[in-house]
Amino acid sequence: MGKTMKNLAKPPSTPADRQDTLRHQIITLQSVESLTAREMSERLGIQEKEVLEHLEHVRIALRSGLVVAPALCMACGFSFRKRARLKGPGRCPVCRNEHIAEPRFSIG
Repeated sequence: MGKTMKNLAKPPSTPADRQDTLRHQIITLQSVESLTAREMSERLGIQEKEVLEHLEHVRIALRSGLVVAPALCMACGFSFRKRARLKGPGRCPVCRNEHIAEPRFSIG
């Protein structure tokens, strides 16, 4: 008795049930408290890179509603206020230290 392709085919997978979209969950988290991308990543169970991608869309959707507390150098106190990217910087341009406090996001 040979197995046919029909017998080997797996049923289609269905995505996990979610009450809200990830972007709505991110907005909800930010409306309660100010969080870093890493903190949101841990709470939502997704990668930090994915959170940052969603934050870009949230920033566009909310226009000026997304408040970004800039990253801060822990060594010299330099504030990255003019930084356009949401991802935290790798090192300080002033003292070259890599100990940087991550930017925090909230809804204002």
